[in-house]
Order: sequence, then structure tokens, then C-alpha cells
Amino acid sequence: MGLIVKKFGGSSVGTTEKILNVAKRILAEKQPEDQIVMVVSAMGDTTDDLISLAKQIDEEPYRYEREMDMLLTTGEQVSIALLTMAFRSLGQKAISLTGAQAGMHTNSVHTKGKIVDIQPKRVVDELKAGNIVIVAGFQGADEFGDPVTLGRGGSDTSAVALAGALKADSCEIYTDVDGIYSADPRVEPDARRMKEITYDEMLEMARLGAGVMQPRSVEMGKHFNIPIHVRSTFTTKPGTFIREAYTMEEKDFVIRGVAHDEKVVKIAILGIPNNPGIAHQIFSTLASAHIVVDMIVQSIRNIEKNITDMVFTIAADDLVKARPIVDQVANNLNAIAVLVEDNVAKVSIVGVGMLGNPGIAARMFGALASADINIDVISTSEISISCLVKSSSIKQAVNAIHREFFPVKEQK
Repeated sequence: MGLIVKKFGGSSVGTTEKILNVAKRILAEKQPEDQIVMVVSAMGDTTDDLISLAKQIDEEPYRYEREMDMLLTTGEQVSIALLTMAFRSLGQKAISLTGAQAGMHTNSVHTKGKIVDIQPKRVVDELKAGNIVIVAGFQGADEFGDPVTLGRGGSDTSAVALAGALKADSCEIYTDVDGIYSADPRVEPDARRMKEITYDEMLEMARLGAGVMQPRSVEMGKHFNIPIHVRSTFTTKPGTFIREAYTMEEKDFVIRGVAHDEKVVKIAILGIPNNPGIAHQIFSTLASAHIVVDMIVQSIRNIEKNITDMVFTIAADDLVKARPIVDQVANNLNAIAVLVEDNVAKVSIVGVGMLGNPGIAARMFGALASADINIDVISTSEISISCLVKSSSIKQAVNAIHREFFPVKEQK
């Protein structure tokens, strides 16, 4: 007997026909003593459709963050109810639960909530009663009982967190691709599917733009040491395992993948005092508004006058909230100007193998130079290197870097 958590994304449950097919697949694969918890996203483009509805009321609906969460959490409730009906029509006992009913407790940061505690007693009770338990992903409730969403891709986090809290035997993430690739296969046709990847590498890939997994879900997997199997809804083939360490030949590649992110904005605050505490003043203000800052570069503008420029990137979705904050800070610092560029994109390489291999950065920069792509900003971590380039060059950048580290002749 195994306790298995299975997550199905929006494309997997995009129509009632697909929902019925998911139910039939689960029952075909289910062993008699298996206990199954399913975490489900909203159907297809439902979340985008709900956001569009909100924009018909107000062009900037995310100003009303609580109400956006009240709206967006309805999408998953449609999915879980329909999937439960599908199981029951096939003779299988099942019950649907919202995130709150499943014991998912969050903070009160609407639209970007974090899980602070999970008390899945109701889930356990329903499993003992013989039900397949179908939980709404992407959501929980704060201390006031208000619904809180977990950000894009939050259903992954819901699934892995539940798997950890239930001490599940495995967590399977079903999606419209058959695993995790060395680059987005829609951009790089020669991208290779990985059999496995470490938590740390997958976390970097997700943070840097790979959309297959949400970063917090990978953090949850590492915290609970739950192996995560990313696989296709539409085939029975094995996908990619995310785990603590490699068990197969995957060690052969120094670089594990090339990630890119086109939803990036560069902000430059020009001509501010080069004094202690200035960086803290800028970035603590953004942090208090729950805005994540990524690449940061400080450069001297005038040594004699002791003034500097501060350049950084944020997610494009945060610009509406960030711009007035940055303008106010710049005004307080008597900055010369604030410049915003939205025609930029970030390309990154990730791999624990680069730690003991000098020359990796030079190879990446050389690949971009050979493709005649200029680098605007560079940032590094222990297992990644990122470059900011013009958004019009991002596909070419991904292709050039991937060819450098994954020559076609080495593909398997």
C-alpha cells in the first residue's frame, strides 16, 4: 500500500473530457490498497479568464489583492468538484476539499501567499473512509479565514507540501510535457530531457525562469526530502525525478540546463549618494512591499562627487506596484532620474558541476559574443550565471548557449 500525492495542472484538466480521462487513468493505475490524494489546478485558461474579467472592472485589479484572491480561488473549486463527480460516476468514492478544508494555513500576503502550517486531519480522515481526496491547489487560508493564493504555479507547492505533511511515499507532478528539459523545448529544439536533477539545481532553474516547477514547491520537496516525479499526463513514460543527489549517469553534464525569463524589467536609479545605508534604504522599501529583486549592479557615476547608479531587475508583474515606491525613494535621495526598461530578458545557465570547472563563464560569454549578443548585466551564484540581454535576442541567446554546453552529438 502506498500513499501517493498526484498533482494535475490546468492543461491536464482543461475540458470535461480530459477530466474524465484523468479519473480513468488514476483508477487504471491504482493498486487496491493505495491511498491517493490529488491536487488540481483550474481548468485550462480559467485563471487568465478570471483576471481578464477583473480588468474589465479596473485596469489594475491587483490593487485589490484580497478580492483578487477571492476571485481566483474559484477556478480550482470548479476543477475539484468536476473531478470528484467524474470519480463517483465511475464508481469510486471521492471527495473534494478546498485548500482551507485540507488544512493549508498561509500568511496574509494576498496573491503571493506562503504556507506557514499544514494540518491535514480532514484529508487523513477522508482517506481512512476510502475516498480519493481531491484538493484545490494554489490556495489556502490565513488566520482570518480569508482565501490566499500562492502565486503562479502554486498548485505544485500545494502538492509537495501536502506530500510532506502526510509523509507520502511519493509526489507526482503531471503536466503537458514529459519531464524537465535542458532548455525550453519550444525555444531550443535540441533540448534534452533529464532523467533526474537535484533539488538545488531545479530550484535555481525555477527561480531563473524555467516554468515547469514553482521555486517554493522545490524548496518544500527539499525540506521534506520528498522525491518529486515530473511526468506527462498524456503518456505513461517516466519523466524527470527531482531528488537530493544523482543516482544515474546524469553527472556527466557540467551544466544541467539553460533557463530564460522574458517577464523581467530593469530599473536604474541614477545619481544617488554613494553612502552607507543607501542600498538598504532602496531594497528594504521594496522588500516591505513583497517585491523580489533579482540582479543588482552598483556603479560609480562620479568619483569626485561621490555619486553612484543603482541598477536592478524585478518581475514585470511587480512593476505597477514597484514604480511609485522607487520614484518616492529616488525623490528622497535627490536622484537624477529613474529609468525603466521592459525590453530586456534574462538567460541563465545552472549546474552544480560548474563549481569545480573553471572557464564556464567564459564559455557562456563566448557563445553570446559569437551570436553578436550584447550583455547588459551579469549576476552569479554558486551554481548559476545569469545575463541580461535585449528581449529581441533571447531565443538566439538560448540557442547559442545550449549549443555550447549541449552539442548535438552528445545528446542521448
